[in-house]
Amino acid sequence: MSKIESLYRDFLQNQESQSLKRELIPAFHPSSREIIVADKTYLNFSSNDYLGLSKHPLSVKRANEYAEKYGAGAGASRLVTGNLDLFKTIEDKIAHFKKKEAALVMVSGFQTNASVLPAVFDKKILRQDALVFSDKLNHASMHVGCNAAGVSQIRYRHNDMAHLAELLEKHKNDNAPKFILTESVFSMDGDIAPLDKIYELAKAYDCFTIIDEAHATGVLGENGSGLAHGADLVIGTFSKAFGAFGAYVACSKILKNYLVNKCSGLIYATALPPATLGSINAALDLVPAMDKERAYLQNMAQTVRNEIQNLHFDCGESMTQIVPLIIRSAKNTILVSDMLKENKIWASAIRPPTVPANGARIRFAFSAAHTQNDVDHLIENLKKLKTLHHNQGAIS
Repeated sequence: MSKIESLYRDFLQNQESQSLKRELIPAFHPSSREIIVADKTYLNFSSNDYLGLSKHPLSVKRANEYAEKYGAGAGASRLVTGNLDLFKTIEDKIAHFKKKEAALVMVSGFQTNASVLPAVFDKKILRQDALVFSDKLNHASMHVGCNAAGVSQIRYRHNDMAHLAELLEKHKNDNAPKFILTESVFSMDGDIAPLDKIYELAKAYDCFTIIDEAHATGVLGENGSGLAHGADLVIGTFSKAFGAFGAYVACSKILKNYLVNKCSGLIYATALPPATLGSINAALDLVPAMDKERAYLQNMAQTVRNEIQNLHFDCGESMTQIVPLIIRSAKNTILVSDMLKENKIWASAIRPPTVPANGARIRFAFSAAHTQNDVDHLIENLKKLKTLHHNQGAIS
């Protein structure tokens, strides 16, 4: 082992000692509600397939059709020869869906935040450093994008509009371009940003608003169109409720054309493969008509949230299909996850740095594909957890 590799080994050993080491686990998804790992079948309460569209017949059919017609890959970046005629149809649908002038399909949600934000915050274009007011619990990809831009974020306490207003007031005489950066639905807490207040502050302090809609699009808002119609720039993904892969930005025509010319994630990345575009296109046709599934999804999440609260466990400020069981200790979180697996429930342990220190949790993510029996089985095992906690203090 080289001296350099020994440093990596030391890191891994330290992570393991703190119950923070991660591993890749081979899995198979026979349906949107199940996962098979090591030949054992579990109810999957960790997937982001919120509407069960990853297995929808139309999504699969159109993916196959597009692969058959266009081939397995796009062959190049969109600015070379990869801009298949399929993109325009999809982008027109997204722009209409998100109530924006234009849209731009990107490769992934993480890559979009990591490359769009540096383009938007580019000092040479803005002619000075941007002031970025960022929610403390924003997704890691947003922080990566800000770091790549060389931006020092001005972080406000999570969803604390008084704190954001205080910070904006402090910088009101600064002529630098000002941005407010947040998620609409937060991926680890399942709570919702107070967007109306954010828009109000943005107007008062002349800020440009950028909102990540990854966990709201398809699930919340009119026809599942999300919550961020008032934002200047919306970033979202097709890998959650749409059951596919890829991402998008929805914005003005000017900003779209700017990103085509400036965003590294668009300029240098190979375009999405045709099969993926087929599944995205199908989802865009399906999602607006799925109000029944959205209502069922939220009712299911509320039922489990009520049960968690009745058991005097902590689910934070969850208001959506994401319901955390906040345990705090990383070690105990793994114990709880293992106990649930013993009872055929797959619910992954989420540990720092994905969540703040002492914020480890089980993150339950519900899907319209889950049945009432699935939910009953989960609740039954939450009650077992209460007994385990009483006897051993497993949740603390």
